[in-house]
Amino acid sequence: MEKRIYYHDTDAGGIVYYGQYLCYLEEARTEFLEQKGLSVQMFKGRGLNYAVRRCNVTYRSPARYGDTLICTASLTKATAVQLVFDQKITDKKDGRLIVEAQVSLACLNPEFKPTAIPDDLKEKLSAS
Repeated sequence: MEKRIYYHDTDAGGIVYYGQYLCYLEEARTEFLEQKGLSVQMFKGRGLNYAVRRCNVTYRSPARYGDTLICTASLTKATAVQLVFDQKITDKKDGRLIVEAQVSLACLNPEFKPTAIPDDLKEKLSAS
């Protein structure tokens, strides 16, 4: 997905505030799900929640006000209760790597206890 950087994304120096990248990563995962025909509302309708369990972010290069970024998410592993994504944020103009991240999500039931990811959802997630 493309993300244009606005003034509210930046610090006083016009550099993207590091915490903003977590929002961009979340948006890219949402886009990934929607491309697979899935949605957060559909998960909630089935009594499932997904929470970030681990997020390992490496900041490589700053993004600035006015830049357009490309944010990607690819599912690299699906265990009984976890989804693991490799994610990248690059500059659209020059391909420069801005951020790399590995994000693990845990599938939770309505009581926020770990629960197995239903097989039909795993199939949709792993489909090309």
